[in-house]
Order: sequence, then C-alpha cells, then structure tokens
Amino acid sequence: MTGMTCGHCVTSVTGAIQQIEGVSDVTVDLANRRVTVISSSGPVSGDAVTAAVREAGYQMG
Repeated sequence: MTGMTCGHCVTSVTGAIQQIEGVSDVTVDLANRRVTVISSSGPVSGDAVTAAVREAGYQMG
C-alpha cells in the first residue's frame, strides 16, 4: 500500500477493510506496507479490499 505514514493511516485502512462482509480480522503492517485479511466465511474479494483501501484514501501497489 502507498500513502500510509502513521498510526492514523493504519486505523483508517483497518476500519475500511473491516466493513467488508465476511472479514473477521485485519492486520495492517505499516513498516512493510502489508495488509492481512482473515475471513470467517470464505475468500474475500481482492477487488473489495482494494476498493476499501482506496475509499480510505490510499492505494494498493
């Protein structure tokens, strides 16, 4: 992910991804610019995660 620089960024992205149906846990690693998504009900769409990240004001990449 690009554009993330602080804890507020992590909170914004985490909150946005947690709104996706089926997501049970989200971990955002600011230092490595990675997000881990755990689902309680099968696969989560990569497009849905990308859209949530963009909605929070950041970019995947």
